Amino acid sequence: MLISAVLQGSVLALDDSALDIDQVDNLIKFCPTKEEMEVLKNYNGDKGNLGKCEQFFLELMKVPRVESKLRVFSFKIQFQTQVSDLRTSLNIINSASEEVRNSIKLKRIMQTILSLGNALNHGTARGSAVGFRLDSLLKLTDTRARNNKMTLMHYLCKVLAEKLPELLGFPKDLVSLEASTKIQLKFLAEEMQAISKGLEKVVQELTASENDGEVSGNFCKLLKEFLSYAEGEVRSLALLYSSVGRNADALAQYFGEDPARCPFEQVVSTLLNFVKMFVLAHEENCRQLEFERKKAEKAVENEKLKTQKGQSEHLVQNPLKSSTIK
Repeated sequence: MLISAVLQGSVLALDDSALDIDQVDNLIKFCPTKEEMEVLKNYNGDKGNLGKCEQFFLELMKVPRVESKLRVFSFKIQFQTQVSDLRTSLNIINSASEEVRNSIKLKRIMQTILSLGNALNHGTARGSAVGFRLDSLLKLTDTRARNNKMTLMHYLCKVLAEKLPELLGFPKDLVSLEASTKIQLKFLAEEMQAISKGLEKVVQELTASENDGEVSGNFCKLLKEFLSYAEGEVRSLALLYSSVGRNADALAQYFGEDPARCPFEQVVSTLLNFVKMFVLAHEENCRQLEFERKKAEKAVENEKLKTQKGQSEHLVQNPLKSSTIK
């Protein structure tokens, strides 16, 4: 059973160059159950008469708590990628929240929207509002002018283009917004919990392995080294995770919303939709302006041609009389 002996060595050495994550996870699936292990322990016959599966089990059983060690091995292999992916997602959440709250351009646009709303509702109970609900941003495309061609969003873009053109580029302030809409805080919490629990399992297996004797000596040494590094990473990650929770709530509160009723995911989704509608309306305004410019130029050109044509017809009807030569 040379292959099994090599396998034992790879597991006890936590050697991810010999076994990749798929192979380790498959080994976990194929680990013998407690009942199967008990039967094999009590088997006194010729082991050569056993099937390949049973012989394989016997070799695996030479590794104390083989399934637990394999699970620790699996966690170790995936640890760096899991931590890196989670840290990236947490940083995106923090960045998106800070970019929105720090954008002076977005703040001034919100103030302009409030002013436009108050102007439209002048003379009514809603004409002196001091704020508006975040989801009202998505209703700007519902309110249309009498000609049914221009929405309030188009009018907002038109006002900004004429009076505050420097605000039109506000989407550039929100570079992390779209990426943040693809992240669910619930899944981040689950991932953080999984990493923390995985680390607890490592500690438990290390404690148990220290009583195994020489067979687990190298395993314990390597696991201690990993644990020293992993605990520092998880502490750093936990601090980052705590800051994300505060920033996510702060984003909803920035817009006067209750984080419990308007969670982070809803806030960034609403903002992203608003940005997309704003950009589209501005582009449509620009196309309309270009159309009207060309139309005006065409009208001027037609007028010139009409004038030139009139002058030509006048010359044909009234030719110049040549002088009489004496």
